[in-house]
Amino acid sequence: MTFNPNLHHRRSIRLPGYDYSQAGAYFITICTHNRVPLFGEIVDGVMMLNAAGNIVSEEWHKTGQIRHQIALHEFVIMPNHIHGIIQLVGARCTRPDCIGPNCTCPNGIHPDEMHVDSDEQPARIQPGRVQRAPTVPPASIIQRTPTVGDVVRGFKSSVTKRVNALPGASGQRIWQRNYYEHIIRNEDAYLKITEYIQTNPQRWEMDTYYV
Repeated sequence: MTFNPNLHHRRSIRLPGYDYSQAGAYFITICTHNRVPLFGEIVDGVMMLNAAGNIVSEEWHKTGQIRHQIALHEFVIMPNHIHGIIQLVGARCTRPDCIGPNCTCPNGIHPDEMHVDSDEQPARIQPGRVQRAPTVPPASIIQRTPTVGDVVRGFKSSVTKRVNALPGASGQRIWQRNYYEHIIRNEDAYLKITEYIQTNPQRWEMDTYYV
C-alpha cells in the first residue's frame, strides 16, 4: 500500500499544553528496534550485559554528568529495552533521606511537581505515552533547559554511534523510533516505579517486552 500521510500519520500522545522542560520526574522506557535483545540476557534473574549493554550503561550515566539540569534516578537495562527515571531539576525535595524539607538538591522530588497515572499498580507499570525522540539535533545552540525528548534523543544518538563502532555492527539500527513515558505525580508513585525498575530482571519472563 502506498504511503498516505492523511491515513498513516503517527498519533501524538504528548499531553497538550504540558511544558516538558519544567521541573519534575519522568519514568521512561526505550525499546530496541523490533524489540531485538541487543544488550545481553537474563540469567537466574540477573541481567548479564554484553558489549552493547555496557555502552548503554556508560552513556546513561554520562548523560547525568554532562547535563547539569537533570538528575538520573533508578535505572535498569533489559535485553531489549531500558527503564529509567529522569528528573528535570528544580523541584523541592521530599526524599526520605533528604537533609531538609525544602532542599533543592538535584535528586529532589516534590509531590506537587511529580506525575503518574492514577490507576498505576505496584506490580504492573504500564509503558505509558509514546513520545517522539528523533536523533537529529536542533539547529539552535542557545542554552536552555532540556526537555525529556532532548535527553532521550542525545542518549539514543550516543549509544547508536558507539554500538555501530563495534566489530560487525556497522549500520545496525538500535532503537525504536519512539519512547514511552509516565509523568510521576507523587512520592508514592515514585517509590512504586522505583521498585518496579529494581525488580524488573527477576520478572523478565512475565515482562511485556519478553521475547
